Amino acid sequence: MPAFVPHPFAWPLAALSVIVNAPESTHAKASLTELDQRTGGAFSAPTSSERAARLRAWLDTDPSADALAEVYRELAPRDKGAARLVRERLDEQRRARAQEALATEWAAKAEALLAAPRLHLADAMAWQRDAAKAGAPLSREPLAGLRQRLAERMKAIEDLQTRVQVEREAAGLLVQRIDLLSTQPIADARAARDALAQDVAEWLQRQAALASQPGWHDLEPRYPGQIDAARQQLDAVWQAFEAALAQAVAALQDPQAPLPGVPVWADEIRAARGEAPAAEAPAAAAPAPKAVQALAQAALLPAVEALERELAEGHTKAMVRLAGELRHLHKLHGRHAGAELDVRAQVALAKAKELEDWHRWRADQIREGLLAQALALTQAPASERPSGRQLADTIRQLREAWKQADQGGTSNHALWKRFDEACNQAYQAVEAWRREFKAQQEAARQARLALIDEVSAWTAAHASDEDWRAQARDLHAFAERWRTGGHVSEKVFAELQPLWKAAMAAAHARLEAAQADSIAQRQAMIAEAEALAAEPRLSLDAVKALQQRWQQEAQRVPLERRKEQKLWEAFRAPIDAAFARKQQQREQALAATSRLDAAVLEAARALEEACAADDAQRIRAAMAALRAAAQGEGMAVTEPAAPPVATEAPATPAASPAGGARPLVARRGDDRPGAAPAAAKPAVPRGRPERPAPAAPRPRLGDAAFRAQRQALEHAEAKLRQLAARAHGEALTELLAAWQARDPQRLPAAQRLGGREAAAARPLWVRALNAPAGDATDAGEPLLRLEIAADLPTPAEHLEVRRRLQLVLLTRRHEPGPNETWAQDVARVLATAYDEANARRLQAALKGLLRR
Repeated sequence: MPAFVPHPFAWPLAALSVIVNAPESTHAKASLTELDQRTGGAFSAPTSSERAARLRAWLDTDPSADALAEVYRELAPRDKGAARLVRERLDEQRRARAQEALATEWAAKAEALLAAPRLHLADAMAWQRDAAKAGAPLSREPLAGLRQRLAERMKAIEDLQTRVQVEREAAGLLVQRIDLLSTQPIADARAARDALAQDVAEWLQRQAALASQPGWHDLEPRYPGQIDAARQQLDAVWQAFEAALAQAVAALQDPQAPLPGVPVWADEIRAARGEAPAAEAPAAAAPAPKAVQALAQAALLPAVEALERELAEGHTKAMVRLAGELRHLHKLHGRHAGAELDVRAQVALAKAKELEDWHRWRADQIREGLLAQALALTQAPASERPSGRQLADTIRQLREAWKQADQGGTSNHALWKRFDEACNQAYQAVEAWRREFKAQQEAARQARLALIDEVSAWTAAHASDEDWRAQARDLHAFAERWRTGGHVSEKVFAELQPLWKAAMAAAHARLEAAQADSIAQRQAMIAEAEALAAEPRLSLDAVKALQQRWQQEAQRVPLERRKEQKLWEAFRAPIDAAFARKQQQREQALAATSRLDAAVLEAARALEEACAADDAQRIRAAMAALRAAAQGEGMAVTEPAAPPVATEAPATPAASPAGGARPLVARRGDDRPGAAPAAAKPAVPRGRPERPAPAAPRPRLGDAAFRAQRQALEHAEAKLRQLAARAHGEALTELLAAWQARDPQRLPAAQRLGGREAAAARPLWVRALNAPAGDATDAGEPLLRLEIAADLPTPAEHLEVRRRLQLVLLTRRHEPGPNETWAQDVARVLATAYDEANARRLQAALKGLLRR
């Protein structure tokens, strides 16, 4: 690297020996010279752009965070623009480290959830929600894979819960079937017993399979309890049913056997034995008196309805109180309120208990998460902690979230103590930040006081300065420095603001006076512009001079942007109106030709419609109409009158209306002998015609009408050529068909054959078709003559004959050639028998000959 040479715009050499302190770095201290060598000469670069280029080259080498921090600390006070590149790289590294830390933290939480003996659905859903809120990179590994694994576990748990609910309902249906069979005759029960036993066995197998599923231990305890209760109930009912059925069958076979406990079957067996039916069972216990039942229902029903409403809305705070009240009232009045109300009360209390347990468990989960966040604030490194204000907001949000968690259930004092200690420990950093913030506010206050003194000194120094633009820039810079002067308290700002306003008012006094004078001058120029615009004839030179004066005044004294724009619009409005009036006069002059353009456009549309109809006569008529419309036939086109122009010359007599000739001013006399007087019109010599009058000028079309006329005519000509080619092909096909059928009636008309020669030869062709057909080989020579006349190639097998024929034709100088006798040659071909090869040769030759 070349020796370090100072530049006049670079920093002094003494600054290069300053030692940079790096508190957060463990590396040795580096001087500016070492940093300059390390960054490729960024510190000794003469310009900011060159310094930024060298820094970019150094940043491409991916330096460490410590090296970036050293360079930034030394470069930021000297060149903020170049230091921004280093700062951005530091921010990128910090964000990358933060993302890696978040990924590691939430990956550990996910691994803990997956490794736990039992996975809670609420915890898994909370992990995904909280990770997204924290900004963890869920779309990148390892969080993407962990998120997928959690989703699969959650789906398996939800599917297992659904299957448990389905099997519980299936067990209930089996119990209902067993109960229903108990009311049927013994024969029906015995007939349905095997099928029912198979269904019960299958249900027990499905229940056992559920218990062996991988996610069975992840279910909430209530789900295994429900399926176990259903299994126990089904086992008990089924065993009782089988025992009663076996006893009934034995009683039917043995008259001495005891009767089953099923009343229907016992009555059936008695009837089979010829015994009398059993006496009716004793009456049930007498219900409570109506008065007592009414009092019990009046006391219990409002509490049941209130708790049911609370459960439907999902509220938990009032639910605990209402459940307690209902539980107390149920103990007092439940047995007297009736079976229906008693069941409603028991169901509502069971739902409330279940929901209360779930909310208590969920609240503890939320509290544990808040505690983990509070502990993370105290354990995070100093470089990765949020700023003081953000940290204070975070602690406040955590405490508010804890309060909300306490509102849903019973408080957890042990967790609260740990949470409060963690928040208090994290708040110590907030107190340190507040002390630093107060010091910064005091520094900002002193800087603002110094700025006020600087403004006062500037006002005194520029008491006689007339450079208003420079003064406006300086005052704007002072205002920007005040706006970015640092944060101060509201009390201090209320004390400094009047001082600042007074200093700025004194500094703006002379500038505001100059601006008021400039506004008055500009308003005078606005009046001049209105006067110029009101004149009959607009003077462009005067307008340009006035605009130049406006620009000079605008460059001399700057105004507030909105005010200056408003004055400029007021100045420009009358001139723009005058030019608009002039443009309107031009448009009025051009409006006279609009009727001609409309007529041409209408004729062009009619020609396009004729082309679409494929009618040649209609197309030719429309083309003639379009050309006539373009010539202005049938329409008087008058030149518009020019706008009046003010002039001091005397008015001249009007020109003669006949032909618009110029007035006669003088005529040269003729003093030759015998010359006619000057007033007499000279006689026109006999035999010499008079010179015709000049033709009227052709009207000029607009651009749209001219283009429409040209496109329509081109399209029509192409359409006519297409129709002619189509008609020619049809006529030629009919001619060949008439030859093949030897039918002269099928020959096309003379007009359709094309040229005059073909029309004249049609009678000859008719006679050839009326005559008996000759040998097809006789058509060889006439076909060769036709191919020579049409200048077409001859098939290879006839080339030698064609050469001999051409030699013969060269010797017959006075005989007509094939070009003159092609119509007779066609008749000779038509007189022969039809042949497919001869027909193709004849068709090829006639394609060009019929168009002559």
